[in-house]
Amino acid sequence: MSKSILVIGGGFSGITAALEAAEVGQEVYIVEKNPFLGGRVMQLNKYFPKLCPPSCGLEIQFQRIRNNQNVKCFTMAEVTSVSGEAGNFEVAVRLKPRYTAPNNADLGDLAQSLSKNVRSDFELGLSRRKALYMDVPFAFPYRYVLDTDNITEEDRKKLSKSEFINLDDQEKTITLQVGSIIMATGWKPYDVTNLTNLGAGRIQNCISNMQMERLAAPSGPTNGAILRPSDDQPPKKVAFVQCAGSRDENHLSFCSYICCMASLKQAQYLREQYPDCEVTVYYIDLRTPGRYEKFAQNILNDPKVTAIKGKVAEVEEDLKSKGVWVTAEDAISGNKVVDCFDLVVLATGMQPSLAGQALPMDIPMDEEGFMLGGEDKGIYAAGCAKEPLDVMKSAQSATGAAMKAIQTVRGR
Repeated sequence: MSKSILVIGGGFSGITAALEAAEVGQEVYIVEKNPFLGGRVMQLNKYFPKLCPPSCGLEIQFQRIRNNQNVKCFTMAEVTSVSGEAGNFEVAVRLKPRYTAPNNADLGDLAQSLSKNVRSDFELGLSRRKALYMDVPFAFPYRYVLDTDNITEEDRKKLSKSEFINLDDQEKTITLQVGSIIMATGWKPYDVTNLTNLGAGRIQNCISNMQMERLAAPSGPTNGAILRPSDDQPPKKVAFVQCAGSRDENHLSFCSYICCMASLKQAQYLREQYPDCEVTVYYIDLRTPGRYEKFAQNILNDPKVTAIKGKVAEVEEDLKSKGVWVTAEDAISGNKVVDCFDLVVLATGMQPSLAGQALPMDIPMDEEGFMLGGEDKGIYAAGCAKEPLDVMKSAQSATGAAMKAIQTVRGR
């Protein structure tokens, strides 16, 4: 019987689960498909409950990983097959080549010398990066990665001269023997281009809530200045459209739990950065559970923040000013409301990363892609793999999953 635990996903919940198990003596493997750990939290400007930056929690977690020999991390890695049973799983993991040396060499100058600029997925398309990159703040591992699909022959010649680049690096597969598995696969923003009536993907000054986080982040594409994408000007009037794709049978049928609080938090970003900025929040229901109610009331009591209960029907671009016209119905008064804003932020839903994915093991899923079970097989869901959660509840969920995984491998 294997005493090791596999954690699939290296975001906040995955890291938490791994450390909880490792610090009581279990060997833990973290498998993360991206080049760096941190997940969605790394993309945020601030997160609840303390409204601290990602470094507040993640840097401590990374230090705990460095100091614990029981934790082994595989980045740019994906589980391709799982066989066996609780206590005796055999797991195949595919490792993609990174093409860089396993050390902390600063390759910034070499990266800037390369020819192409390509879309940055980390910045959600708000900026571009080089093919050689380390585009997350305080990256773990602190190691560049090379995107060989986006280098020219001239770039290849230049890169081949560096002792820190290995262009012959190859994909490989390793096999892990583990006793239990924790699914901490996290979430992804719902594809805003599906929301055609809300202007997503066709109106430049209509952005998603995660893009707003990147604009507000000091490490983001504008160094923390919230600016309109069309002209890099400060917005004077901003609208937030709640339930953009959520609670909608044509998109996501469920409430994503965090969207109302995220929008109110982002309204605070705007009011702190631009004291004269006017904010309007269009909502179906404002859901600010428990300890967050006081925070919500503080934001809504701001005289420059207006909340309108009503579903937005249409969003259109003003071709002259690049402003954004929003049409909604005020459910309280029954009146049609039409207004123009400098910037519109869509509170897009939290979709499980497993949605639409073929899984390497047999576990029950609901129609939205959340895990329904697997505990009888020694497979446990943590964080947003199970349901929409905020960071604090994701950490609590991860701790619970770790405890169950430990009991499985110890035969209790």
